[in-house]
Amino acid sequence: MAHFSQEDETMLQAMLRQLFQSVKEKITGAPSLECAEEILLRLEETDENFHNYEFVKYLRQRICNTLGAMIEEEMEKCISDQNQVEESGYDTVVQHVTKRMQESKEYKDMMHSLKSTMIVVVDSMINRFEEDEIRSQERQKKIQKEKSSSYCIDNCSDSDSSFNQSYKFCQGKLQLILEQLDPGQPKEVRYEALQTLSSAPPSDVLNCENWTTLCEKLTVSLSDPDPVFSDRILKFYAQTFTLSPLHMTKEIYTSLAKYLELYFLSRENHIPTLSAGVDITNPNVIRLLKKVRLLNEYQKEAPSFWIRHTEKYMEEIVESTLSLLSVKHNQSHHVSQKILDPIYFFALVDTKAVWFKKWMHAYYSRTAVLRLLEKKYKSLITTAVQQCVQYFELCETMKAEEALEHSKHCRNNQRTFYYLGQELQYIYFIHSVCLLGRLLIYTQGRKLFPIKLKDRKDSVSLADLLVLFIQLIYYSPSCPKMTSVVRSENYSPGSMVTEVLQILCDQKECAIECLCNNTVIETLLQPIHNLMKGSEVAPNCSETALIHIADILARIALVEEGLILLLYGENINSSEEESPTGAHIIARFSKKLLDEDISIFSGSEMLPVVKGAFISVCRQIYSTCEGLQVLIPYNLHESIAKTWKKTSLLSERIPTPVEGSDSVSSARQESQNIVAWEENLLDDLLNFAATPKGLLLLQRTGAINECVTFMFSQYAKKLQISRHKKFGYGVLFTQIASTAAGAIALQNSGFINALITELWSNLEYGRDDVRVTHPRSTPVDPIDRSCQQSFLALVNLLSYPVVYELVGNQDLPNKAEYSLREVPTCVIDIIDRLIILNSEAKIRSLFNYEQSHIFGLRLLNVVCCDLDTLLLLEAQYQVSEMLLNAQEENILETSESHRGFIIDGLSVERNHVLVRMNLIGGPLERILPPRILEKGENPYPWPMFSSYPLPNCYRSEVTRNDDTKEDNDLGKLLLCFKMSDKQTEWIENCRRQFCKMMKVKPDIISGGALVELLEKFVLHLTESPSECYFPSVEYTATDANVRNESLSSVQQLGIKMTVRYGKFLNLFKDGAENDLTLVLKHCERFLKQQQDSIKSSLLCLQGSYAGHDWFVSSLFMIMLGDKEKTIQFLQQFSRLLTSAFLWLPRLHISRYLPVDTVASGIHPIYFCSSHYIEMLLKAEVPLVFSAFHMSGFAPSQICLQWITQCFWNYLDWIEICHYIATCVFLGPDYQVYICIAIFKHLQQDILQHTQTQDLQVFLKEEALYGFRVSNYFEYMEILEQNYRPMLLRDMRNIRVQST
Repeated sequence: MAHFSQEDETMLQAMLRQLFQSVKEKITGAPSLECAEEILLRLEETDENFHNYEFVKYLRQRICNTLGAMIEEEMEKCISDQNQVEESGYDTVVQHVTKRMQESKEYKDMMHSLKSTMIVVVDSMINRFEEDEIRSQERQKKIQKEKSSSYCIDNCSDSDSSFNQSYKFCQGKLQLILEQLDPGQPKEVRYEALQTLSSAPPSDVLNCENWTTLCEKLTVSLSDPDPVFSDRILKFYAQTFTLSPLHMTKEIYTSLAKYLELYFLSRENHIPTLSAGVDITNPNVIRLLKKVRLLNEYQKEAPSFWIRHTEKYMEEIVESTLSLLSVKHNQSHHVSQKILDPIYFFALVDTKAVWFKKWMHAYYSRTAVLRLLEKKYKSLITTAVQQCVQYFELCETMKAEEALEHSKHCRNNQRTFYYLGQELQYIYFIHSVCLLGRLLIYTQGRKLFPIKLKDRKDSVSLADLLVLFIQLIYYSPSCPKMTSVVRSENYSPGSMVTEVLQILCDQKECAIECLCNNTVIETLLQPIHNLMKGSEVAPNCSETALIHIADILARIALVEEGLILLLYGENINSSEEESPTGAHIIARFSKKLLDEDISIFSGSEMLPVVKGAFISVCRQIYSTCEGLQVLIPYNLHESIAKTWKKTSLLSERIPTPVEGSDSVSSARQESQNIVAWEENLLDDLLNFAATPKGLLLLQRTGAINECVTFMFSQYAKKLQISRHKKFGYGVLFTQIASTAAGAIALQNSGFINALITELWSNLEYGRDDVRVTHPRSTPVDPIDRSCQQSFLALVNLLSYPVVYELVGNQDLPNKAEYSLREVPTCVIDIIDRLIILNSEAKIRSLFNYEQSHIFGLRLLNVVCCDLDTLLLLEAQYQVSEMLLNAQEENILETSESHRGFIIDGLSVERNHVLVRMNLIGGPLERILPPRILEKGENPYPWPMFSSYPLPNCYRSEVTRNDDTKEDNDLGKLLLCFKMSDKQTEWIENCRRQFCKMMKVKPDIISGGALVELLEKFVLHLTESPSECYFPSVEYTATDANVRNESLSSVQQLGIKMTVRYGKFLNLFKDGAENDLTLVLKHCERFLKQQQDSIKSSLLCLQGSYAGHDWFVSSLFMIMLGDKEKTIQFLQQFSRLLTSAFLWLPRLHISRYLPVDTVASGIHPIYFCSSHYIEMLLKAEVPLVFSAFHMSGFAPSQICLQWITQCFWNYLDWIEICHYIATCVFLGPDYQVYICIAIFKHLQQDILQHTQTQDLQVFLKEEALYGFRVSNYFEYMEILEQNYRPMLLRDMRNIRVQST
């Protein structure tokens, strides 16, 4: 302060003036002092010239002089600590230095000095400002007195300029304004009064006693012939709406609405007629439209705040609006002389009825609107319906070209200043369509129907209105070209009605009530009927109209009730020949479009769009199991594939455009259109993969590789399939990953490479695009959240067909050295780098060894739940030996006589995997050790091991059932086989007796009794030609003939596993291993007699069946290890249809299957049984079906795994016996019913694991606790009654060659 001189003060004042002058506009525009302060505080962020202000430069220099040396010293001190810089980063250093400076004595002294200086400068400026302001006010007061003395006598203080300050707006002042607003007063006086009123605080005006009188006076003034004064009144209204309290705005709004209502009812006002039209350059029309527009703008804003006020406030606004819009003139004269009602002018300023949409959005206001419409103002809805009816009648009576002129006016890009009567009618029609469409969304709105119209005998029902809307689509004009540009707003009738119907479709309840009925569907399909017949019944049905119709049909198909209606009609039992349903008509029409069999569209540029629209409808249908069943006869997959191949060839032939040529843009546009059409067709083909049978059809087209490549390109762009798909590509990916050909397609497309690269990035490196300001947290879960999605993707991917195709007959890399930046790219690499860590080089190559290896062990644990995968990995890589060696290395020798395992995350995981891999058994037959530690002194009480055999504690005690042949019910069942006078009768009798026993005494059906039952039943069945599906094959080989034949290593390991399981269950005696080996060799030779050689790139089709024969192993156990009985039974059983679905190797490259089915490598278990499991699951247990889709997992994959290994490890042995016996006795369709019963049993668990996002892991790892086949027999009998004819028909058709 000692150095602060007068020159310094003057200089600082000049700096501050410069700063304030620059920000003057920002500060004066602030609504409050706090806002002004906030503007100044954030000036650096908002003002690009901030650092050029002299005052800012002065402050910066002051800080530099005082603290500069200290800052540099502190920065050097921080930088010298290298470790801190690496961990904390630059931002943290800056924060540290800033904090130290703010705490220093020098900083506090500087702030104190600066504050003292600025107080002196600012006080000086304020004093000078007050002196200048007093002089200015005196000068202004003198001028104001001289000006007002000519027409105002009142000299009271409230009429001077001090009114603009914060003085109270008193009663006398308002009375004066009322007198000055009188029409008899001079123009200047009235202008001044309105100006004074506009500048008054709204709260003061509202609180005056004369406010009501003022409202009336303002309403009268709205009719003032002086346009300038009328405009000023409207500006006051607008200002009131913006700034005033809500009570005041309500008064203003209702007064304006009342004024307009009286204006239209008065005969003195010159309101235009319909015949004369509306000239919007006419001054009277301009003033009227301004008032209507002001009211409409407030209508659109009101819903945002009226919920904060009483219901009465809102109801008054709603009622005044509806009262105004319901005004109707006496129409005794001709229609053309009709005086325009208020609704026409509202339609002009708000064509799409946005105000009504906003009012109906919230329940609070919607309730009041609907109640008033029902009780007092239903005429508003009646006139809207009437307008739609009249427009449609006009379209019917006029020629197509003339009818379409109405829509062209509103869509014309050129600005028009005059609206003809027809144009006004059309604008009102669009307003009515939008209003009615919004009304139909809500239940109470739909209850307003039917509507009684004048001059019509019948009322207009809800269905009538929707039929009318759909018929209006036919009159939609066709777009000139297929373009990719964003379309401008379209007011054509087709577009407007389609928009309304789309909204109705998107509301499920509304769609079911409004659109899911035969009348609506038939109306939508009518133009398609006409085009298929080749008639000209609907000449106005353009390509655009067809596109709109297809879009609505696709949305209807999205709703379950709508899909059922399209598939089966309202009468599900009626045959297709009697009355073809919507799905059949759409499929035929789509096929004709694809085959270009409809001449009316030949050469049309819009034809690809029409095709795409109707294929999209078919796609919604065939992407479901039940829909595909209906559409299979039309072979749409072949038609789409054929069109795609043509388009693909066409896209390759497009010439490269020459720069400078006029055809460059058109050629580029054509190229884009063809590419878009090609991708659309690939997407349509890809959606066949949504179901197991659809995937078979897709593979038959030969386009699976291209489709998967397209799917990967969309996945890489993070795009969903379409607006109709909500859960991405999960289900499609899982379905494709359940087949061998799908595995190759996924590998070739780069999909697997991308998944593994993404996994490695998350697991080992972390994301490169995230700035690291602190170390990553150590993962707490076994699989970190960042890797969870990658883990689930690999679980979905690694089904046995995929593992065998990608891993079979391949060695591990087992390199001597791995680079730290060497990223895995395939499944073999994942096994090598994360699972089989059998060298120091592999361990050293991992940044996060323990976390990454646990990930690999968890993946191995899930993958090995598929016993074929387990045997393959064990045969090729000796996985269990590697794990045992790792456990051996984890032993700590505490003394010469005591060795103990180190218990850590890896040893616990390995112990769990080893037990799972080496023990076979259902939920009550084996005990899997947990993978978490317990609290207490002994956190892991389960014994670990580093060599076989396993500790006995992992085995449950099993008691074998005694021989139960003496049971009475069993005796009755065995007696059935002797009464064979009528073949059909005894079969049904046996089945009834079997069902009775399964319900009452299921445990009897086991052991020797089960052997006798199966032998006798199958023997009797094969004696009946009608029961035999496959022909008899002569087989004469002896044990000596097959003894020297070899089995695959997978089969050999499977034999050892079977024998261990059989001995545990006390089913086998010594020599069982040799007997089972001979049985499997006989089976291979027997089945080879019925196989054809096939040339295929698929590994699974090269040679014998790829996996182990789990059915034969199960049957050998059922036969209690009797080789002769097993072989004899299999030879007889192989003639039955059931053998095709229980015994998987039975149809391996079989000559009984169509060639294209064999070439696909897909077993009937997948494309038939699994397909129907998904279909019945959706109908019977819809919540579980939805859970699968939400999880991105397909029921077919887990069912394929269950059925392939005969439920080993998932069910106890007695339940496996019951599963096989049930399918043999009751038919192969019971395989489907048992799976549905399992899903029903697991419903709660499935829903829970959907929430925790580990559904696929749960289903693959966990046994089926508590499930017994006998408990669900009654439920399965109901399923048989409902579905058996369809299932057995399709199962019998597996031998039918595709056409």
